[in-house]
Amino acid sequence: MTKDLRANVNTTSLFVSELLLYPQQIGAVLPSSRHLAGVMAEWLPSDPEDYVLELGPGTGVVTQALIARGLRQDRLIAIEKSSRMAQLLREHFPQAHVIQGDACQLDKLIRRQLKDVDGVGAVISSLPLRMFSPAAAKALANKIRAVLRPGGRWVQYSYWLGNGRSDATTRFDLLSTRVVWRNLPPARVSIYQRKPSH
Repeated sequence: MTKDLRANVNTTSLFVSELLLYPQQIGAVLPSSRHLAGVMAEWLPSDPEDYVLELGPGTGVVTQALIARGLRQDRLIAIEKSSRMAQLLREHFPQAHVIQGDACQLDKLIRRQLKDVDGVGAVISSLPLRMFSPAAAKALANKIRAVLRPGGRWVQYSYWLGNGRSDATTRFDLLSTRVVWRNLPPARVSIYQRKPSH
């Protein structure tokens, strides 16, 4: 068995194991496809010095697409709830800032571990937001808005293919939304931009 194939088998085994143990936390039946990851990576900030926050990176499929698109590892902050997946991410992306914890506490986690980071240019989220309670989704959206720089973008995918917006996103402008059919199941990627403060 080749090294790459062995790594893929190990990564898939870890994903399945975590899915069986924590189905509500994983929120997906399979890892994201490279097509979905590629669409999400299109929305990186234009400034290479900007930090990017990835929420729920899992086994790192989207993370790999972000790096391949030009994001420097040292400008990536990844928050992953699963300790085993967080360890896998640290091994694959040793220069990235991988934080093991609950993304709903992103403000406290970033403040505690990265004191010099005062904002990010983009938030790339694979969290199952539609599985959250309305109050939890709104609280998370407010924390995402607070950490984004003015004009920063929040990239969120969902397996819900309808066009309606979640109430949690009302403090953002919707820039773009599209369905990625080459994913199992198909997923909708929506891009929100932080509205100016009033």
